[in-house]
Amino acid sequence: MKKVRVRFAPSPTGPLHIGGVRTALFNYLFAKKHGGDFILRIEDTDQKRYVEGAENYIVEAFEWCGLPFDESIKVGGKYGPYRQSERKEIYLKYIHQLVELGHAYYAFDSAEELENMRVRLQEAKSDIQHYNAITRGEMKNSFTLTEQEVKQKIAEGEYVIRFNMPSDEILTIHDIIRGEMTVNTKLLDDKVLFKSDGMPTYHFANIVDDHLMEISHVIRGEEWLPSMPLHVLLYRSFGWEAPQFAHLPLILKPKGNGKLSKRDGDQMGFPVFPTQWKTPEGEIYSGYREDGYLPDAFINMLAVLGWNAGTEQEIFTMPELIEAFSLEKIGKSGSKFDPEKTKWFNHQYLTRKSDDELAKLFMPVLQQKNITVSHEYVKKIMGQIKERAHFINDFWELSEYFFIAPTVYDEKMVKKNWKEGTAEKITELLNLLQNLSDFSAHHLENEIKNFVTEKEYGLGLIMNALRLLIVGQAKGASLFEIMEIIGQNETVLRIKNGLEKL
Repeated sequence: MKKVRVRFAPSPTGPLHIGGVRTALFNYLFAKKHGGDFILRIEDTDQKRYVEGAENYIVEAFEWCGLPFDESIKVGGKYGPYRQSERKEIYLKYIHQLVELGHAYYAFDSAEELENMRVRLQEAKSDIQHYNAITRGEMKNSFTLTEQEVKQKIAEGEYVIRFNMPSDEILTIHDIIRGEMTVNTKLLDDKVLFKSDGMPTYHFANIVDDHLMEISHVIRGEEWLPSMPLHVLLYRSFGWEAPQFAHLPLILKPKGNGKLSKRDGDQMGFPVFPTQWKTPEGEIYSGYREDGYLPDAFINMLAVLGWNAGTEQEIFTMPELIEAFSLEKIGKSGSKFDPEKTKWFNHQYLTRKSDDELAKLFMPVLQQKNITVSHEYVKKIMGQIKERAHFINDFWELSEYFFIAPTVYDEKMVKKNWKEGTAEKITELLNLLQNLSDFSAHHLENEIKNFVTEKEYGLGLIMNALRLLIVGQAKGASLFEIMEIIGQNETVLRIKNGLEKL
């Protein structure tokens, strides 16, 4: 069996959309499932649309996602170069070969002449309105000009090389996800394969590179499905074995119809890029990394967007994804993106992380706020708050009272819980707390409950008053746990300060 080799081949024309990340992920899972290779190839033949910084962005985004390439512009490999702009001589060799085989030809039509052709066909209400076997006989190309005229125009340097599309053939093609399809070649145009500036178009470079890099499966977005007949015919024209194709369904807008775009993210308040993207002009677009998403959660969310393992399982480790993945389990229809479900995934991954891991992630936030505490102290807090958090960014709001004593007290809580005689009762309790030798949550709970029972004060009154003094408002983890974590000295100090102020 031919070794599985797949590639993700983005163009450096801007940031990496999450649809592209999902395509790369499905390629990665398929390769690893079958012990194959996962390759990154930069398709930068369209130099006019090249955006400075986009290539580095793509590489760094995949590093954050945790999808390592076996071959790429960064790690190299024996099938390089992996940047198309560095493969010009290779394409030149093969385009000349295709012309010699009679499967491609030179065309010299100006933009104005091409537009006139389209207008003429539209006015005639022709079923065919493109450059093909029917219309090429009326245009300027190596079929209609003399050999001498062709040589002269090539020397002048204003030309393209087009594919010689068969005039009327029923072509049958197979897609792993969509099954068998047929198309009549008379409906297809003679696509431009090569330009006089020495650069191939996407279609030609793509085919040559996939063949030379021994790509076994082409797994890409469904927007490339209309190009599949041309690609299959190009393989046939060279006498090469074509790879197997699988065209993935679109990721759709959360509301309405159509493909998810970067504008949808801007308008609805969620990222559509894996990491933050800053345009050369200084515009900034949010990323999942900067918004506090964990890479594992982000990848898990994308994996189940259009693919289903056939079970109720939703949370997958990477090894589990690799084991369960198959192209046949990918749906044909597009999948609506759900921002709330994405937050749910992040919460699931957050709560599954150890308190030690979460403390490491939270420490930089505390450093930015000039708060100096030990890792062990932060680790204790994580266990108290992580169940209520969706993001690392939520931790500060959920845990602020562990680091900063209250200086103001919630007015509604004061009105409701600070009654006549409350200060005296808390002062009695303070005397008890100051003299405890065991300040663990369990021991505190027993001592305070025994105190309340003995004095017949009412547990609710005492606990609410204590929370007000220690936290400043009606929120937070178990009060006994808070007291143990902040410690006896801090607890006593907060109670004393609160008694003075209230």
